[in-house]
Amino acid sequence: MISLLKRIAIPFITLLVLVSAISANAGPFKNLFGNDSGGFDLGKLAKTIKTAKEAFGEVTEEDEIKVGEEAAAVLLGAVPLVNNDPVQKYLNRVGQWVALNTERGHLPWKFGLLESDDINAFAAPGGYVFVTKGLMMQMKSEAELASTVAHEVVHVLEKHHLDAVRKGAKMELAISMMGSNSNEEKREKLQRISSGFKELYSRGLDKADEYQADRMGLVIATRAGYDPYGLPAVLQTLEGMNPQSQSLALMFKTHPTPTQRLGLLAQYYHYIEPFAEQAQVTKRFEKYLAMLKR
Repeated sequence: MISLLKRIAIPFITLLVLVSAISANAGPFKNLFGNDSGGFDLGKLAKTIKTAKEAFGEVTEEDEIKVGEEAAAVLLGAVPLVNNDPVQKYLNRVGQWVALNTERGHLPWKFGLLESDDINAFAAPGGYVFVTKGLMMQMKSEAELASTVAHEVVHVLEKHHLDAVRKGAKMELAISMMGSNSNEEKREKLQRISSGFKELYSRGLDKADEYQADRMGLVIATRAGYDPYGLPAVLQTLEGMNPQSQSLALMFKTHPTPTQRLGLLAQYYHYIEPFAEQAQVTKRFEKYLAMLKR
């Protein structure tokens, strides 16, 4: 079997065209990574940014990682990690490779498989990504796993959770933890952050954030050398499941429906079609899936 490293040798010029088209908001890729900047009042925007920074404090990467630790603790306090070291290492190898193909590969990325039959995945600021055992059991290839991880990685890259909690006024000035002079102040701030993330994980991000993570996830999975149809394949699997299943309750509460997500992704398929022959890595995935089932 051709090795993954050989399969990920994407023609550089072709991929550059794909990424450039997205970055330039060309054609159907307009607004792919956010709102079209045309027509922005830059002076007003600068004032808004300055006001936000004064209200919430400058978020350094060090602070972001500390906040992420607290958010990850919220998740792990509710659901433990799967007690299977080979599978956890495998997930981390896949996740690290995906993360290295982004502009924030330097973050201290950590990936964990949660001991839960619920079908879901989560991210936390600073480089934390979690996939539930229930979701991984529904997958059929490493490409599907990598694309799911890529979706969550985008939430970290774009600081979706951090921004959502701040918008909800749950952090107030608590983001700038380094400015705290006493342990009591730090504990109070961490409790505020923890409370904000508990609420966020139960209600979910904005739909726009989820759609952005899907779109960017396609590009990141492609850049990492995987079959870019991995995420659509996962969504098709979820679409075919009983929507009344208890295992899907939280995902359907916190995410747009698979049908909605597939519908929006469909307009980009002709851009990723040239990469459809990239690696799915089915046999290796099946090996670790069998370990998980045992």
